[in-house]
Amino acid sequence: MDASLSDIDFNTTFVDDHFLFKDTVDGFGITMVLLYLVVCILGLAGNSLVIIAILKLDKLSSSTTVYIFNLALADGLFMVGLPFIASQNFQNEWMFGDVACKVVMVLDGINQFTSVFCLTAMSIDRYMALADPLRFARWRTPRWAKMVSVFLWLFSLLTILPMALHFTSDRGLCIPDFVSDDWWLGVLSYTFVMGFALPFTVMTASYTALLLTMRFQRIRATSLNLATHRLESQVTKMVVAVVVVFGMCWLPFYTFNFYALYQMGLVMTFARAFEFVVLLSYSWSCANPILYACFSDTFWRHFRTLLCPAAKTPPSMQCNTERYDLNDRDVTILA
Repeated sequence: MDASLSDIDFNTTFVDDHFLFKDTVDGFGITMVLLYLVVCILGLAGNSLVIIAILKLDKLSSSTTVYIFNLALADGLFMVGLPFIASQNFQNEWMFGDVACKVVMVLDGINQFTSVFCLTAMSIDRYMALADPLRFARWRTPRWAKMVSVFLWLFSLLTILPMALHFTSDRGLCIPDFVSDDWWLGVLSYTFVMGFALPFTVMTASYTALLLTMRFQRIRATSLNLATHRLESQVTKMVVAVVVVFGMCWLPFYTFNFYALYQMGLVMTFARAFEFVVLLSYSWSCANPILYACFSDTFWRHFRTLLCPAAKTPPSMQCNTERYDLNDRDVTILA
């Protein structure tokens, strides 16, 4: 839970001191609120564009686009809670009531976990698509991807619901009903493993195996055409982008959460840095549509078609979001 963990850890650890900054409004606070709103607007707009492109132009025709659709849906919904978090951080007070506190935190947690789980499933899907498409063909149908996606949404709900329902605004902030330091350390450890460490490990392993497989196939090939060169370059750049951006956005967030357990007093510098890493973790949901546009020619064409109807790509130039020839393994990579 992104915002929840940030506010949880920061505010539960320092709940007795939060009134120190309640009336402190300065340039930093205003700047952060503006940045939160910018991230929210860009995240909603970018992910909405991805959803529309998939539904209108692709129509969920492949397993890849099914996962991208659910990823964009989770990322877009993830942005909905951002104005509430920005308001609490700016005023250092929750003004929306106890019910809204629980609802926002539940939705925040579900969408965060679903987003990460979908990206993890997509990394496995990418490996199967390139490593041995014949062998894994039956596991990569749109129908199968839809069933996996439904499971991921339900699993995210079950994963986060018990912790999210512990949130309350009784003490002026939307924070969990703090039980003990050991209890909260257990919650943080569980969330870190499920929401970052395990998915990050799976993604890294899948993409590493994918690159090694492609390199092995390249060595075995008698000739290497231009399309294969372009494919390997595209996959390599996507690997670096996905893994690095995910790690850069989320690792500081979890690091600050654990460090906050050992803070003995509220320090302005730490509080402001914490607010920034929360924004950074939310920014990851804005990054995915940008990555699609930068690394996928198909999505770039889809975006141009939606945003510039006069510049539609001729039918002869259009292609499916995922295609491959079982003989030469020529694949268009989206993620």
